[in-house]
Amino acid sequence: MTQDKMKLDRRSLLRGMTAFGAALAGTNIGIEKAWAADTHTVKLQLGWLAGNGILGELAADAKGYFAEEGLALEVVAGGPNVDGVASIASGRAHIGSISSSPSLMLARSQGMPIKCIAAGYQQHPFTYFSLEKNPVREPKDLIGKTVATNGTARILLQALLAANDIAEDQVEVLVMGADMSPLLTGQADVVTGWKTNVSALSVLGPDRVDMSLWDAGIQLYANPYYVNDRLLQENPEQVQGMLRAIARGWGWVHDNREEAVDILVSRYPNLDRDAELSAVDAVVAYSFNETTREQGWGAMSRDNWQAQIDIYDRLGQFEAGTPAVDDVMTLSVLDEIADARPVYG
Repeated sequence: MTQDKMKLDRRSLLRGMTAFGAALAGTNIGIEKAWAADTHTVKLQLGWLAGNGILGELAADAKGYFAEEGLALEVVAGGPNVDGVASIASGRAHIGSISSSPSLMLARSQGMPIKCIAAGYQQHPFTYFSLEKNPVREPKDLIGKTVATNGTARILLQALLAANDIAEDQVEVLVMGADMSPLLTGQADVVTGWKTNVSALSVLGPDRVDMSLWDAGIQLYANPYYVNDRLLQENPEQVQGMLRAIARGWGWVHDNREEAVDILVSRYPNLDRDAELSAVDAVVAYSFNETTREQGWGAMSRDNWQAQIDIYDRLGQFEAGTPAVDDVMTLSVLDEIADARPVYG
C-alpha cells in the first residue's frame, strides 16, 4: 500500500453522492437477494488495488473461514476512477476497506449512509522520511524544511502542523507521486509514504529517518472496514459473519506469514514475492499491537474517532456539517464477535 491510496476528497465524495443517488432505487432489492441464497457472495470493495492490506481476507478465503460462515468472498479492486464508498453506500458491495479513516468521516458528513465497524491497522503507516544529514525526528524539525507529499495527502500535513501549532507558511510543500527521488536529489528535505511500502523505501538506504504521522500527533486508523446502514441494521448476523471470518484470517496470518504471502501472490501474480515477504512483518505489526493484545483484532475507540473529527473540523473540512461520532463508527459488531478476534500484540 502507498500514499497514492489516499485519494478520497470532497470532489470524489460529491461524485459518490451522485452515484449513490442513482443506485439507491435498486439497493434494497440487491441486498435482499444477496442474502437469500444458501451461500452468500460477499463483495469486498477496496479503496485501491489489491495488495498486502488484504492478506487476512485472502487467508480467510483460502482456509475456509468465509465458507464456515456460509459466505463466499469476491474482492472488488478500487483505483483512481472507482468510488468505493459510493459502492458500499448504494449496496453494490457489502463491506469496504479504505486506506484512511478520514475518508469515512468526510463521506458521512456528505450524507452517505456508511459506518465504520473495525480498524484493520491500529496505527496509520503514513510517515515522513528524511535522511540523517538533515533529520526530521519530531514536528518542530519541519520548520524551514521542504516537504514533498502526494497532493491528496496535503491535508495530513496541514493537520500535523495545526496539531503542533506550526504555521503552514513555515513549511514549503512540493507535490510528488510515490517516487522517493526528491529526497535523494535534494529537491526536498522530507518525503512521505506508507512505511509498509518496503520496495519504494529501499532506495533511501540505512540513513533513513522516520517520523510517523501517528507519533506526530495525528492518530488516524488505516484500512478501516465499513458497511452501509441498512445492511448493519437489517442483516447484523451477516455483517458479524463477514468480520468474524476476516478477524480469523488475520490471526492466521500472524502465525503463518510466509504461507500468507504465498496465498497473496498466487491470487495476484503481479506482486513480487520477495518484496511482500520483506513487508509482511510490518503489515502484521500495524494490525496487532498492545491494543489488540488487550481488546482483540480490529479494535478502535470512540475517543480516537472524536479526536479525528475535531481536528478535521478545525481545518474546515466538513463543508456539509460536522458528523456525529456515533454516525461515523460503531463498536457493536466488534463486541458481538469478541470471542473470535485474535488477541495478539
